[in-house]
Amino acid sequence: MQAHPINGRVLIVAGSDSGGGAGIQADIKAVSALNAFAMTAIAALTAQNTTGVFGVLPVDPAFVALQMKVVLEDLGADSIKIGMLATAAVIEAVAGEYEARAINVPLVVDPVMVSKSGHFLLEPDAVQTLRKRLLPHAELVTPNLPEAEALTDIPVRNLDDMRRAAEMIRTFGPKAVLLKGGHLEDERLCDLLLTEDGEEVFEGRRIHTPHTHGTGCTLASAIAAGIAQGLSVRDSVARARAYVDEAIRSAPGFGHGHGPLNHLHTVRPFP
Repeated sequence: MQAHPINGRVLIVAGSDSGGGAGIQADIKAVSALNAFAMTAIAALTAQNTTGVFGVLPVDPAFVALQMKVVLEDLGADSIKIGMLATAAVIEAVAGEYEARAINVPLVVDPVMVSKSGHFLLEPDAVQTLRKRLLPHAELVTPNLPEAEALTDIPVRNLDDMRRAAEMIRTFGPKAVLLKGGHLEDERLCDLLLTEDGEEVFEGRRIHTPHTHGTGCTLASAIAAGIAQGLSVRDSVARARAYVDEAIRSAPGFGHGHGPLNHLHTVRPFP
């Protein structure tokens, strides 16, 4: 079997998921499945499975920064994906390291705040720190609707609300916003991409399944892989959405709650 060359280096700064469906574990799978090279700085440990989050242990901020430093100095990065950071102190450390060593590397920020099971993964006082310290550097920020509401204090109930929230988030400094509409109750799914060139609405049909754990982490990492490989933000989003859609459709059905996706549907078996 002929191997395809790895293209694009993605540094992922996020929390781990012991169940393997979200967080760093999902990030590594998604980046690898799209033929990019995944590197990590683990910002928090979680004890979780498909039924919930049972504990969160933040990593010392200085050690998060050290992980970033040694990776960036040696291997470099073509994009950086930010996921769960848990505390304001960790956000400050990550922002400082980014500014010191990777200011020209495209940054994809997934503002992880609440787990699928409803467990808060970001301390309330850290939301403002995230907004002020990381969003101004972002090439793209990828909130879902509850995260957009937390960032803007705007209730989001329909596509027009999504436009208003995305426009406000853009005023915080990111070059582009992908506002994910999965929390709306419509059968038609709409994700809104807002850039300096205008907006694009990506539409799809809702897949009725409980196996959607880690979709946000997976989508953001898949986008970061595309950006690392030289795709535009728009093309990275389109490819990532198609990848996640099939990962949901072919989910393995593991667990008793919100199960994981099939991240490796792109990988062919050995002959």
